[in-house]
Amino acid sequence: MFVCCMLVACGHHDPAMPDGSDDAGCGGACPGAQHCVAGTCRDSNIQHVVLVVEENHTFDAYFGRYCQAPAGSNPTCTTGPACCERAPDTEPHGASPIVLDDSSNFAEDRDHLQACELQQLDGGAMDKFVTGASGGDTCAGSGPSCSSANNFALAGSAAVGGYWTLATNGALADRYFQPIAGGTSSNDMYLAIAHYQFTDNDAMPDAIGNLLDCTLDSVCLSATRTKYTGRTTIADVLLGAGKTFKVYADGYAEAVAAGYGKCPNITSDCQYSAISHPIAHQACRYDASDIPFAYYAQFADTSSIVDYAQLAQDVAGGALPSFAYVKALTTRNEHPNVSNISDGVAFVQGLIQTIEQSPYASSTLVLVTWDEGGGFFDHIAPPPSIDTDDANAPVPYGTRVPLLAIGPFAKTGTVSHVTMEHSSIVRFLEYNFVGPVGQLGHNDAKVHNIGSLLDSSATGVIVPE
Repeated sequence: MFVCCMLVACGHHDPAMPDGSDDAGCGGACPGAQHCVAGTCRDSNIQHVVLVVEENHTFDAYFGRYCQAPAGSNPTCTTGPACCERAPDTEPHGASPIVLDDSSNFAEDRDHLQACELQQLDGGAMDKFVTGASGGDTCAGSGPSCSSANNFALAGSAAVGGYWTLATNGALADRYFQPIAGGTSSNDMYLAIAHYQFTDNDAMPDAIGNLLDCTLDSVCLSATRTKYTGRTTIADVLLGAGKTFKVYADGYAEAVAAGYGKCPNITSDCQYSAISHPIAHQACRYDASDIPFAYYAQFADTSSIVDYAQLAQDVAGGALPSFAYVKALTTRNEHPNVSNISDGVAFVQGLIQTIEQSPYASSTLVLVTWDEGGGFFDHIAPPPSIDTDDANAPVPYGTRVPLLAIGPFAKTGTVSHVTMEHSSIVRFLEYNFVGPVGQLGHNDAKVHNIGSLLDSSATGVIVPE
C-alpha cells in the first residue's frame, strides 16, 4: 500500500538522500542536485518547472469519459486511455451522471468542505455523493447539500477535450489524490510545505488581497487572518540552493493597486456583470488564499509574488524562474458557480503556448493539477492517511484529481498508476533542483516522486517513481 511502499523499512532509499541515485558508481554521493548516471554525476535537463493549479474537479469528472478500461478493472498497462478506468455508468446507488459542461459547471457550486467529503467517501465506499449524506454548506444561510444528483457529473470532449489532448500528447496520473479531504486552501498548502496547516479554508493570509477586507453580500467568510513565521517551504529550499522562484497570480496587480488592508479591485477584464452575474462578478478579484506562499511572512507582499502578466514578460526577457507557481483568477480557474470550464482550459492552453513558443520550450516541464475535487464524484477510494494534524490525528485523503505532465520531458501517452499527491510535486522539486529529498521533513519524505510521468531519456537523469 501507499505507506509501506514509501518507507525506508520497505527497501527504499533514505528519504534524506537523492532518490534512486547510483552514487556508488560515481565514487560516492554526487554534489548538489546532480545524480549519478552511468558512472557520471550530472544535472537534470529540466531547468524550469511551471506548476498551474486549477480548481475543484475530480479525476472522474474530467477524465472519466477519456479513460476506456471498465471501472474496477485496475489495468496494469500504461499507454493511452485504454489503460485507465472509465467512470462507472452509475454510482453505487444506481444514479446516472449528468453532463458536466460550461452550463452545469457555472450553474452551482458543490459542497466540498471536509465534513461533507468524509461522508461522501464513506470510508472508501464512495457511495454518498448522490444520496445518503446529511447536511451541507450553510454559508450565508443556504448552500449545496452534501448529497446531490449534480455531484455525479462527467465532462465529455466538448468541454475538456483540450485536457484530453494534453493527456494524449503528455502524461496523465490516475492515482493522484488531494492530500486532505476538504476545501481549496488546506490542499494548496501541501504544494508549499507538504504538511497539514489547517482544515478547509479556515485561514486566510495576512497579505494583500485578503477577501476578509471586503464586504461581499454573496460570499461567506469566517477565516482567521494568518501569517506564518519561521516555517520553511519548498520555495525556501530552492532559494537556499541558489535556484529562483516566483508566483504568477492572475489579478494581483489590481490587488496591489488597492493596497494592503483593502478589498482587492475587480479586475478590469472581468467578463461578468454585477447585475446579471453578481456572484461571478465578485469573484473577479484576486484571492490571496489561493496562493499558499502568501501565508508565509518571507513571501507575503514581496517581489516573489507578481501579476500573471509578468510571466510573458519574464519569458520574453529570459527571466523564467526555476520554479513558477501559476494561478488563474477565480473566474477562469474552473471553480463551479463562478467560472466556465472553457475559460480555464483556454487559460492553461495560453500558458502552455507561451512556454512552447519560447526558447524555454526545450528546458521546461509544465505540470497542471487541480487543488481538490470540489465535491464531485469519483469512484476510486483514497489511500490511508500518512500525515497528522496539530492534534496528532490522521489527516484524511480526499478524492483523486488529475495531474498532467506536459512538454518534452513527459512520457508521451503514459497513464501512471503510481499513488501520488501534491507533496509528490514538492519531492520532485527537491530531487530535481536540490538533490536530497524530504528536506521539509513532512509528506515530501514519504510520498512517491513523479518519475512515472517522465521520460528518462529526455530528463537525462532517472527521476524515481
